[in-house]
Amino acid sequence: MNENESAAEDTFLFAMGEFEASFPRGYRYAKNHMWAAPSPDQSAVDDSKKCVWRFGLSAYAVRLLQDVYFLDWIVEPGTLLQHRKTIGSIESKKAESDLFSPIEGELLCINEAAMDEPSVINASPYQDGWLFEILGATTDEHLLASEAYADHLNEAWEVAQRTIKGQANH
Repeated sequence: MNENESAAEDTFLFAMGEFEASFPRGYRYAKNHMWAAPSPDQSAVDDSKKCVWRFGLSAYAVRLLQDVYFLDWIVEPGTLLQHRKTIGSIESKKAESDLFSPIEGELLCINEAAMDEPSVINASPYQDGWLFEILGATTDEHLLASEAYADHLNEAWEVAQRTIKGQANH
């Protein structure tokens, strides 16, 4: 088995019209289309019930936004966040959207490289394009396993298609 075959087995695909988006299976996902993975640096953890979660935009969000070019944060590291608290905004070719905290916890850091060059989100959403890290619960109820997120994508894609076609209220 070559490296590409191994990587393909660790992902699931979702068809967005003619575009096929790839999602890592080992990640968790929020319904606001952010991915979550344990940060490589867990030094802030002093309790087995806590985890430093690294978050970024899923391939679904990146595809809908297209060409992210500006990020703005209204919270600073050290801020205690509630689930769905507005934490900033993102601008792209297609939309300007608020960003909401996917979980409750303490904002530990923001990816300064993505702030300086937001296009990294388009090029590498699951690696270099991560957005921020939050110290939160190890088993957060707002984070979905990849299978549950795939089900959520099916529902969200139906709504997105109606919206794109201007049929959201029909």
